[in-house]
Amino acid sequence: MKIYNVFPRLVGRFAEWTPHLERAAAMGFDWVFVNPIQKTGRSGSLYSVADYFAVNPDFVDRRSKLDADAQVRAMIAEAERLGMSVMIDLVINHCAVDSALVKEHPEWFVREGGRIANPFCVEADGTKVVWYDLAQFDHEHSSDRKGLEDFLHRVIAHLADLGFKGFRCDAAYQLPTELWKRLITRARKADPDLVFVAETLGCSPEQTRSTAGAGFDAIFNSSKWWDFEGSWLLEQYDLTRQVVPSISFPESHDTERLFLESGQNPNAMRQRYLFAALFSTGVMIPIGFEYGFTCRLDVVNTQPDQWEGINVDLTHEIAQINRIKDRYPVFQSEGPIERIECSNPAILLLHKSHPKGQGEALIALNKDPWNRQYLRVENLYHYIRSPGPLRDVSLEWAMDFLPTPFEFDLAPGMGRVLVTEV
Repeated sequence: MKIYNVFPRLVGRFAEWTPHLERAAAMGFDWVFVNPIQKTGRSGSLYSVADYFAVNPDFVDRRSKLDADAQVRAMIAEAERLGMSVMIDLVINHCAVDSALVKEHPEWFVREGGRIANPFCVEADGTKVVWYDLAQFDHEHSSDRKGLEDFLHRVIAHLADLGFKGFRCDAAYQLPTELWKRLITRARKADPDLVFVAETLGCSPEQTRSTAGAGFDAIFNSSKWWDFEGSWLLEQYDLTRQVVPSISFPESHDTERLFLESGQNPNAMRQRYLFAALFSTGVMIPIGFEYGFTCRLDVVNTQPDQWEGINVDLTHEIAQINRIKDRYPVFQSEGPIERIECSNPAILLLHKSHPKGQGEALIALNKDPWNRQYLRVENLYHYIRSPGPLRDVSLEWAMDFLPTPFEFDLAPGMGRVLVTEV
């Protein structure tokens, strides 16, 4: 899955989405991910859903002859015409605190001290962040768990009826695994091709493995936060890769913009997308990454008039990388990845192999996005298990012949991608 996240608050009404869908398709993405488009509570947060069966009027074109649901279907049909499927956020661990559900079904919610509980998280520094605009569903101890589960199934069925082919399941690990099994099984009885992706960021690899066992098609991994030095990412990847494929991203709607984080360095952008795309089975970017946007996406306050100018145009490079991913099965897999010791510590050298023997790859990545770094490998063939030959499919200066020893002066952030032909 190569996923392009169209953020509704930035693109506005459905009638205005076509140019963004066309750009995503031109870059080689095959999925569009849409954050929640349902009617929100008073806070206006996309993730504070008040009515799961009503479309947010902020995205509806009032001049259109089509009703709101028909406009959603038309948007999805346009994406499919361009060769992409569409997935939507499935937010069913909580709803808006001012949703009618709170009064109609108070037994569906967690209570603390006699009042409806608000979900929260604890940040890395120990700070507790409470979302007072949200009400926490009680999936484990509700006196009407069947009624709540039937409601959630109706939500999924409604979104599937609108045309969504997949779901990014928000904070999936916060719901019981057995509940996910039943919801996914029930949904697939109606449509066997529905895709469910678990958002499990912030939980342990063991929790991720447990959640993945519910029948999810993929999870999102934490590669965005790897500094290319420690071993934790490779260890996490190895713990989960045989259970479920993962999806990498260089930034998301929940993070700061990489172009800003990197000191507005285009080399860091290319470096991170190349790594994300080739590291795991799937890859995702949010809208604006390709243009080096700097303003963080906000689920309440972002508006279409905040569309930025082009700070850097990476559309061509992203398309190239996506073609490499499409061409070689090793980059569409969650195969074993090993780090190879390199004489230059500023260079990351990885070996990846397809789990079913459909090719191998060597990836040499200049960790330094500011300076050139010299790479020397005595014998590239020492690190592959098949007889080869190795082929250079790098974005820039691909070599027709790979000498022994192999030497290359890597530009800032540059990657060399070598594959075996199957």
